Amino acid sequence: MNITINDELRSFVDPLSPIEQAALERSLLAEGCRDALVLWRDTLIDGHNRYDLCQKHGIPFRTVHNNNFESIEDVMLWMIDNHLARRSVSDFQRGVLALKKKEIVSARVVERPAEEEGETDAPLDPASPPWNTREDVARAARVSSNTISQIERIQKAATPELREAVRAGTISINAAANVAQLPESAQIAAVAGGRKELQQAARQVREQKSAARPRKEKEPVDPADELAMLRSERAALKDRLATLLTENERLKQRLVNAGLGED
Repeated sequence: MNITINDELRSFVDPLSPIEQAALERSLLAEGCRDALVLWRDTLIDGHNRYDLCQKHGIPFRTVHNNNFESIEDVMLWMIDNHLARRSVSDFQRGVLALKKKEIVSARVVERPAEEEGETDAPLDPASPPWNTREDVARAARVSSNTISQIERIQKAATPELREAVRAGTISINAAANVAQLPESAQIAAVAGGRKELQQAARQVREQKSAARPRKEKEPVDPADELAMLRSERAALKDRLATLLTENERLKQRLVNAGLGED
């Protein structure tokens, strides 16, 4: 059977961790490939990890065809929706997928024939969000709009090494968004240094940004409030002085009782 692997479609699937890879491999070797691989024409669209392991070990597998798609973009949207619904997909990958869906949907709206624009005011897919704002994307990815903003920054400015580090969970999305503001050479060096080096680089960026912010002017204090605060501080100091004097007398008495007092 001729099965085609589309690299762009394959990129929608997060690589398995070593533990997940080993578990899937054990399952396939013990039970065979129970779930059919899904093809669009001759292109694999679901079951990439199972296909790789079945090829490696010569394990038989079944295939089913879903030829209801009119274009590769239809397939992409189907795959994205499938992965967005899975709990095992990381926040970073869900954000990347949701941004990719927004890109596809936005491109389709732009490419609509002019004669159809006046006829269609509804979203491209009534079952999907309008995808007009970052909030729409965040809702689909089940993350905050701030996280989507950070993922966008990583996608635009991070080196491949840094993107791989955040995908693998070596560094958080928030920290990676900070490191992505460094020159490429600094990003690569931080990734090479491991988790601690990445955290240190992110901390330095945060500190630099904090130092660059203009300090807020001190808000004026009401004179009555300031007087009350000063009186409260004076009372607290008097109480503290009385406590210290009492403690001093107690210590002097102990010295006298021990025969060490002054003659």
